Amino acid sequence: MTATDLHRPLYNADVLANALNNGRDRPLLHLLDGTTLTVAQVRDQTSQFVQALASVGVGPGSRVSLIAPNRPECLHVTHALQLLAALYVPMHPLGALPDHLHIIRDADVSVLIFDAEKFSARAAEIAAEVPCLRLLSIGESALGDDIWTLAESFAPQRLVPPRAEGSDITRLGYSGGTTGKPKAIPSCQRVGALTGLYMQADWEWPSPPHILSCAPLTHAGGAMFMPALLRGGTFLVLPRFDPVQVLETIQQRRINCIMLVPTMIYALLDHPRFDEFDLSSLETVFYGASAISPARLREAIERIGPVFAQFYGQSEAPMVLTYFRKADHDVNDLRRLASCGMPSPWVRLELHDAEGNPVPDGEPGEICVQGPLVMDGYRDEALNAEAFRGGWLHTGDVAVRDPDGFLRIVDRTKDMIVSGGFNIYPREIENIIAEHPAVADVAVIGLPDDKWGEAVTAVVVLKPGEAVGAAEIIAPVAERKGSFQAPKRVDFVAEIPQTPVGKPDKKALRASYATADSPSSRA
Repeated sequence: MTATDLHRPLYNADVLANALNNGRDRPLLHLLDGTTLTVAQVRDQTSQFVQALASVGVGPGSRVSLIAPNRPECLHVTHALQLLAALYVPMHPLGALPDHLHIIRDADVSVLIFDAEKFSARAAEIAAEVPCLRLLSIGESALGDDIWTLAESFAPQRLVPPRAEGSDITRLGYSGGTTGKPKAIPSCQRVGALTGLYMQADWEWPSPPHILSCAPLTHAGGAMFMPALLRGGTFLVLPRFDPVQVLETIQQRRINCIMLVPTMIYALLDHPRFDEFDLSSLETVFYGASAISPARLREAIERIGPVFAQFYGQSEAPMVLTYFRKADHDVNDLRRLASCGMPSPWVRLELHDAEGNPVPDGEPGEICVQGPLVMDGYRDEALNAEAFRGGWLHTGDVAVRDPDGFLRIVDRTKDMIVSGGFNIYPREIENIIAEHPAVADVAVIGLPDDKWGEAVTAVVVLKPGEAVGAAEIIAPVAERKGSFQAPKRVDFVAEIPQTPVGKPDKKALRASYATADSPSSRA
């Protein structure tokens, strides 16, 4: 042992290996066919995937992408890449071909692993454009070797984590591309380990947690596995989000913990069969990734229970910048329900004005953070100069802090509307419109206007069977925010476009107005 080993930190691969090597016969991973894998069985399959990937040349620094729906193999692949010190380059299963090709080329990916049943066509399209790419399939495919066949040719072994440094890159994620081409966001060993530690320390986990995963495992959904492993719980993977399957699984498996994005919560509440299911086993519903309507959150608490807890972060500083505890969700205070909680004790967080000065309570300012959770930087120095100006990470989110210390995000800086010379924050208007009992979802954008510069435009999805006129949507905004903030136009649509990670895609929404008078009906 060298002197530097004495206090060398443990990172996620170390923790994963220790927990899987020593877990023995405790149930851990539930499969949809009714099979349950023990910790030891998960360890064995992970070991076989490590050896399979190593046999095709994957090692320290290799860049490997995965495109698949939710399935246990996603866990085995991502864990094997950690243990091989390779870089994981996730691709969202709902992403478009141009974005997938951009990621493969920009990240210099050498191996693509794909689900043979669902993504053979996409893999073939990618391979035609990037012929040097090595393809591995999950299931039999003529395009590449079946990773299961490779894995089963190896005998399971004890897991051995790599020697790693805190600045070593483990993941090269890509932004959703809502303001341009997806940009690379490197995540290092330090950030991955601290995100997990903060989640374990600050979040409210059932004891033990029995977790249902229906969010993409390739993204935030995968973060829920380690708490199940380390807290003596279980983990069940659904291939995708289907409201009835989620409700049935919660009832049948007595699930007590789940992570959802707001659009998933809306889909559950609005499903005609919602009231048929017993959801009393739920103890914690973590939600995040995009803004939630306070009115719809109140509805969820009233119909499901006081089990909701919000996390907030971004890829540049993941998931744990703030936390909104279950007990702080006051259904009698919609302004409180618009909060994203309080800053993490392990993060320096301030709200800054355009000149970089802290703003007083009650005034909007950009969320700026410092601390070891913050990424080391983009690969593009121009992006770094903008993101880290003044020595802080600028999140792009504008928030207000109340006297009790709760933060309320009022909008993204890029989504702010300037109308008639006034700054207007769409999220505040969305929250008011969403209080109407007929409204299922809403997005507010600014559209070019000769008189106003930008005209406030509300795009509204109504609940099934409801009919509302534009005046009913406009009136409460005018009453509470003033006529200058009231929508100049209301369009009713069947759905609001979403990014692959479940956020309202306002870039796509604005683009739809550039090519047509409106995405649907004009109010």
